[in-house]
Amino acid sequence: MRWFLGTAVAVAMAIVLYIGSAVVSLHGLVEAARAGDGDTVLMRTDTARLRRSLVDQIVSAYLKQLGRDRPVKPLERVAANTYGASVADAMIAKLLTAENLTAILAKGTVSSAGATVSIPRLTEIKTSNLFETLGRLRPITPVEFLIWLDRPAGTGVNVHFEGDGWKLSGIQLPTAVVQTLAQELVSAKGR
Repeated sequence: MRWFLGTAVAVAMAIVLYIGSAVVSLHGLVEAARAGDGDTVLMRTDTARLRRSLVDQIVSAYLKQLGRDRPVKPLERVAANTYGASVADAMIAKLLTAENLTAILAKGTVSSAGATVSIPRLTEIKTSNLFETLGRLRPITPVEFLIWLDRPAGTGVNVHFEGDGWKLSGIQLPTAVVQTLAQELVSAKGR
């Protein structure tokens, strides 16, 4: 019985530390965004994963736009995943500067090619309210959480455990924002 009780306490403590470390890292990211500290925001971001996440969303929306009027051919799908991904990657690289990423998280504004669209702000999360923060967490994998910003719209951010802590690894953009960025991909294709 003591062995079982000791194991249960150890497992409970490990879970509290695991989730607590994600909440503490999220708090640091939120505070850096509130302060407008772009360098700290970038330090708390896995830019390669974030870039890949955004590119995948844009290419997927592009393929949906392409497939609205007719079926998408396999060759077009391959071209979109290669050429489209490289164009989307260049577009996203402009969005992921310290200043722009901080504006996206703090102000909820995504500006690209003259168009500005709004998304829910990360800084609206009250990390001091532990129960509200825990209510926003959803485990994706053992090393990744989704933090809901707007659950009905499906908007949120992903944090991923890597190395010494949790880092921002994805932003789930609203459908309208992704479609706007995908339209820019269509415009870039025409150029």
